[in-house]
Amino acid sequence: MHVPDGFINAPVSAAAGLVAAGAVAVSLRGARKELGGTSRAEGHGGERTAPLAGLVAAFIFAVQMLNFPVAAGTSGHLLGGALAAILVGPWTGVLCIAVVLLMQGVLFADGGLTALGVNITVMGAVTVLVAYGLFRGLVKVLPRTRRSVTVASFVASLVSVPAAAAAFTAVYAVGGTTDVPLAKVLTAMVGVHVLIGIGEALITTATVGAVIAVRPDLVYGARGLTTPLKLRVGGELVDATPAPVEPVTARSTKKVWATGLAAALVLAGFVSFYASASPDGLEKVAADQGIDRKVEEHATADSPLADYGVSGLTDARLSGGLAGTIGVGATVLAGTGVFWAVRRRRTDDARTEETV
Repeated sequence: MHVPDGFINAPVSAAAGLVAAGAVAVSLRGARKELGGTSRAEGHGGERTAPLAGLVAAFIFAVQMLNFPVAAGTSGHLLGGALAAILVGPWTGVLCIAVVLLMQGVLFADGGLTALGVNITVMGAVTVLVAYGLFRGLVKVLPRTRRSVTVASFVASLVSVPAAAAAFTAVYAVGGTTDVPLAKVLTAMVGVHVLIGIGEALITTATVGAVIAVRPDLVYGARGLTTPLKLRVGGELVDATPAPVEPVTARSTKKVWATGLAAALVLAGFVSFYASASPDGLEKVAADQGIDRKVEEHATADSPLADYGVSGLTDARLSGGLAGTIGVGATVLAGTGVFWAVRRRRTDDARTEETV
């Protein structure tokens, strides 16, 4: 659902840019707590969450390269807002999506630069807001188990995608550059993105479930939701005495981080070659409804990595795989750098408060 240049007029694009900038600014403040928390109540130390957040951004970048067919002549891909929010927190989740969209727009000519604010608002802020709000509501009413987290992840991620489609339609209603029947646009956008949302839900649930299976403490949305261990004593089930909590070190996340990075590299560098070549939901609706009549060429269309290929390489498999690998590397470096800087700012602020 990457909006290109030319779909939305300049004033509304500028306004969306201000909204996106505000969302990022607020998220930077909120992410300081998510990335810099060290108390047991907060559940996540920055030494765990900061590198994981960079990995989540890189993983979302990789999975977004994997367009999957959803209907005749239409494909979809992960948006990632729900996945990021559940794994590393809503504020950090918005930043993850912003980093991914920036990398895609600048390096790969995917998503317009003048439309960057629209994309961050729709694909980042809206998906995270809807998904995490629904997720938190569900886990409060469901049994406090790990299975509830995966169920809530499925529903939240499924709903977030058509919500983003509706948000785009609302933006287009205000600043669209072509005169098209908005009711038809809304129906088409929401309809196809419900189908895409099913794919989003399956990917999100599988990923969250995989991390919970090995390291539930690393899942932001699973804090305090695991069922206490029970022992049968005299025919009755009683709570077991919890074992002492060992300090979490950077080494304890190394295996998870390495596994996740390897998975992202394989997906972007190899599996992406087999992705659907059909237009995604927005592209298909835009072509059918005439939204794309005034689309503009991307400002970085001559980038050496434009369209997820390396210029000069004639082998499509090698070109796409190398571009995907470069993208994962660039995203994990940029994301981790941003999140470590945010965490460091939180640490510095805490030290300043202690000395005052």
